Amino acid sequence: MASSRRRLASLRSGLWTIFFFFSLLYSHFRSVVAEDADNCDNLRLGQYLCKDPKIDENTQEPENCRDATAWVECLPAPNVTCRLSNGTEFRFSGDEVGFNKTIPCRNVSGYSYKVAVALSLFLGWLGADRFYLGYPALGLLKFCTVGFCGIGTLVDFILITMQIVGPSDGSDYIVDYYGARLTRLSITNQTYRKPHLSL
Repeated sequence: MASSRRRLASLRSGLWTIFFFFSLLYSHFRSVVAEDADNCDNLRLGQYLCKDPKIDENTQEPENCRDATAWVECLPAPNVTCRLSNGTEFRFSGDEVGFNKTIPCRNVSGYSYKVAVALSLFLGWLGADRFYLGYPALGLLKFCTVGFCGIGTLVDFILITMQIVGPSDGSDYIVDYYGARLTRLSITNQTYRKPHLSL
C-alpha cells in the first residue's frame, strides 16, 4: 500500500514536471509567434504585392502624385499575419489591403515636351520656346536679337531636346508615353516583372 502511494506521488510529481515543461514551451512558442507578427509595413518582398497606380492620361504619371511621390495599395500574401497601423493583428487572405507604400513619380504641371521642342525648332528665333516655358526675359531677349543671331536658337533647341532646360517652375515635361523619357532604366528589388502574353 505504501509503495503504491509512493508510485502515485512520483507519478504526480512527474506529471507536474511534464505539465510545467510544456507550459514553458507553449509560452515560449507564443512569444516567438507574437514577435513574428511584425508591422505590415516591414513585410519582405514576396510577402506582399502592390497594385499598379492609376495613371493619368494627360500627364502619364500616377493620379495621386504629390511632391514626387505617390501612394499605392499593397496586399499581403494569403495566410500572412501582421500588425496593422492601428496595432491590431490580422491574418490576410490575399484580397485585403494591408498598407500603403510610396513610389517615386515625376512632378508634372502641364508643360508638354512635344510643344516645347516644336516651338524651339520652328519659332525659337522669336523666343516662343522661352515664353512658353516661363522665361519671359530670355524670350524677349531672343526676340530682340533674332535668337542671338541663330546661335541661341540652336543652343536652346539642343538644351530643350535633351530636357536640360525645363519649365521655370521646376516641374517636369508631360511626355506622351513612358518610353519617351530620357531617363536611365535600372532593375532593382522593387522592379516588378510582368509575364509576357503569348499570342
